[in-house]
Amino acid sequence: MLSLAVLLSALSFAKLAIGEPYNTFDGPGFPACNDVLQVFRPSTIDEMSAIVKDAVGKGQMDICGVRFQFRQEDFRFRVNEDLDDTMCSDDPNTIIIKTDAVNGISDFVLQDGVGSVVVEAGATFPQVAEWLHARGASLSYTLVNWNITIAGAMAMGAHRSSLREDSQVSSAALAFDIINGNGDLVHLEKDQTNDTWLAATTSLGLLGVIARVKLGVLADFKVYADQTILDEDDVLNGDIYAQISPYVTANYWWWPGQKKFHLRTYGVVPTSHPGNAFQSTFSVTDTEAALALDLLNSGQNLSLPNFATEGIFFGLWSAPNFHDKPTNLPLLLWPVHGYAYDVLIGGLYPGLKAEWDYGLRAKTLEFAVPVTQANALLKRIRELFDQAAADGKAVTSTYRRYGTLAKTLIDEFPVRPHWTKNTRDIFRQAVKNLDEDSLQRFAKVREQFDPRKTFKSIVGEIIGVV
Repeated sequence: MLSLAVLLSALSFAKLAIGEPYNTFDGPGFPACNDVLQVFRPSTIDEMSAIVKDAVGKGQMDICGVRFQFRQEDFRFRVNEDLDDTMCSDDPNTIIIKTDAVNGISDFVLQDGVGSVVVEAGATFPQVAEWLHARGASLSYTLVNWNITIAGAMAMGAHRSSLREDSQVSSAALAFDIINGNGDLVHLEKDQTNDTWLAATTSLGLLGVIARVKLGVLADFKVYADQTILDEDDVLNGDIYAQISPYVTANYWWWPGQKKFHLRTYGVVPTSHPGNAFQSTFSVTDTEAALALDLLNSGQNLSLPNFATEGIFFGLWSAPNFHDKPTNLPLLLWPVHGYAYDVLIGGLYPGLKAEWDYGLRAKTLEFAVPVTQANALLKRIRELFDQAAADGKAVTSTYRRYGTLAKTLIDEFPVRPHWTKNTRDIFRQAVKNLDEDSLQRFAKVREQFDPRKTFKSIVGEIIGVV
């Protein structure tokens, strides 16, 4: 049986022999899929449909996909952990449809500050954001990292962090077309009361290939970013909802070795406000990358170097990770101001490479928990940190092993896993925290779209909807 893997993110193209891994942009050793027969790179939606029809006609089936959906009341917690290859099934005959060449933008409308635009499967966030900015429009807060496609982010439930605004990518969708398991194009209009719409807007890639999306847009606007330092006790024993809910989006960074938090907040300012800030979380120079590698590697087997490294990183992160966009000069003081996409997401600074190009690769474990339990969860984590210190294995933000932490949180809290930022083992442990009724309703919609089970993934198999 041939496994059809539809990866809707911008991953590098390669012609593969049977059974070879298909890597993420991190390169060899970081597979998105373990065993891939062939990669297709169509240039039109018709070609995408034809690939699916051809596979089905030959009796060649299966798929992959992954990510997830948050309720607005969720509090997201992320730490470091080993990441697994969860995007495809393990069938060595897997094929991939790479959508990056199908990236048209059309049908733009903007009237009285509200409008819409249609984007094809391979259009990325920076591509669309720049296109809209040139026309005085914006994607609002439904934004995620700059190096993935909008359709892929939508299928996988990607999101920002906000208690106040709609910030999941799929919430911006007004309609979309999806290629189902027969290779046919199915059109869907937004209906939040309909299980088909709800399943398709976080489909995990298991209903088919999202071919095009009609997105709601707004007139372009500016925001500020500000950051403060909080004592650990102010967060663990504070009113977390009150600390973050007034803002359009907000994030905490926990530095357990320092017993401090950074609280990053964002809000709207008039478009006339001066400032053209541009954020980059990933840009590093050659020297910075070499120093970071030395610091991180020194703490692989000892706790003490990790405390020194965390202290350095804490100091660096206390300053704005923003440049002035026109001059590319660093901004030194908070708050900073600029257009929404540039401040909320940004990208790479001119002439610099990303961390992973130097072998600096993040390892993530990410859960969602109701915000009403955020304090209890963080306090439980601090208990585990203190116990580790008492056992002679003190933990900092650069620590690499969190097996006990993950199991404790899954067992003691109703945490739900992020669909792309966890290992297979984490998914297996966390299945008990997923709503069985929602899974069954999703499986029924999947049966309608893909009765032959053309599209598959490890995550779909683990949660029982394949």
